[in-house]
Amino acid sequence: MKRLNFLLILALIFGVAFTSDNAKLKTPEVLTLGVFHFNFPNLDVVQIAKEDQIDVLLPEHQKEIELIVEKLLLFQPTIIVIECQPAYQHIIDSLYHQYLLGKHLLRREEIEQIGFRIAKAMGLQKLYCVDEWGNFTENISNLMNNQKSEEFLAFAKSFENNSELFNERLFKTKGILAELVRKNDEKNIKRDLGSYLIGPFKHEFTPYDFTGVDFETGRWFSRNLKIFRNIQRIDTRPEDRILVIYGSGHLSILNYLFECSPEYTLVRTNDFLK
Repeated sequence: MKRLNFLLILALIFGVAFTSDNAKLKTPEVLTLGVFHFNFPNLDVVQIAKEDQIDVLLPEHQKEIELIVEKLLLFQPTIIVIECQPAYQHIIDSLYHQYLLGKHLLRREEIEQIGFRIAKAMGLQKLYCVDEWGNFTENISNLMNNQKSEEFLAFAKSFENNSELFNERLFKTKGILAELVRKNDEKNIKRDLGSYLIGPFKHEFTPYDFTGVDFETGRWFSRNLKIFRNIQRIDTRPEDRILVIYGSGHLSILNYLFECSPEYTLVRTNDFLK
């Protein structure tokens, strides 16, 4: 009987400790919204022809964007992260402040069409700029700085046959929401990383020189790790909810980092969009 009582006491002690530890483990929730760039800047390798683009300022698209914002507001974000470099934080702050005063008309960028609208609805004072560029190794920097060289021209050809995950533009045929649902589908996010593991990634001037690997390490993997580090710089509370608005290609790495990190809890984006 004494042994049983002793075990019960131990169970109570460890039960309280376990409950206490669980309470301490509460972390900010993160919703990553992968998007296409609403203003079609065509700064990426894959270009979108003019005839395949849409004007998000048209009434039918504005109505759909309002619906998307409505859905995302169910997440009740307390922090909004956007694809803009910290050096431009003061510009974003100024534009957002003017928007709150009714003195700025929203431009086509998803930062404003979605980010500004949600921030205003939630009464937030700012949106956080976290974008960065990656770092190239010396051999890749030399290659990129000599774009008339035979080596660079040979490397550039490796982009020509690089496959693209999404060929049909759903925003053109089925609407913006349908496009976002597809881009934020977990299977498609994982598959999207595959486009960075072929084409340039496999390019080598001589076997085992890893030219393509070094290129993608700097262009993509280094860049996304820096973006994640910038997000870590934001002061958070356990009860915070972070909305990350970014080009969908970034999610294959960013989502994995959020899933692995002990500092955040990633939620399913399409639970809100669908």
